[in-house]
Amino acid sequence: MAEHRQHDEPRTPARRWWKRGTQTHAIGKSRGGATTKVHLVVDALGLPLAFCITEGQRHDIVAAPELVLQTKPRCLLADKAYSTIAFRELLAKLNCQAVIPSSSSWIDPPPYDHELYKSRCEIECTFNLLKQARRFATRYEKTLRNYAAVVALGCLFLWLRI
Repeated sequence: MAEHRQHDEPRTPARRWWKRGTQTHAIGKSRGGATTKVHLVVDALGLPLAFCITEGQRHDIVAAPELVLQTKPRCLLADKAYSTIAFRELLAKLNCQAVIPSSSSWIDPPPYDHELYKSRCEIECTFNLLKQARRFATRYEKTLRNYAAVVALGCLFLWLRI
């Protein structure tokens, strides 16, 4: 008589190391489903200089120091999510002017140039141009490498004005 040992001792698959987690492919979990965040640094004309891809639940400030060290800007316009003491100190070390409004939790908020901050719409316009490509907006690619290639191609097309 044959032994049916299929379900005798349940255990993990033998090749479990083949299955990578979603963290290695920058796919995050949220209430809306699987998400990905593209962090982007653009110049004054809205042309991309550097990008980084993280999971959707990651905070914006996690990728910011890496991008700033890559580009070494003289002036940085950012939203309230980037208003931390450590990030402002990093910008001060790089002799970069921080045009970042502070969140409401600051007791003594540092000043910023309101007129210069109005130019921050360039990053929003750049993302709108990139999201016209369906492949960028919906992330059909499963791996981080392939999606990063799509983002790089989108940035390249912006530089070529195609």
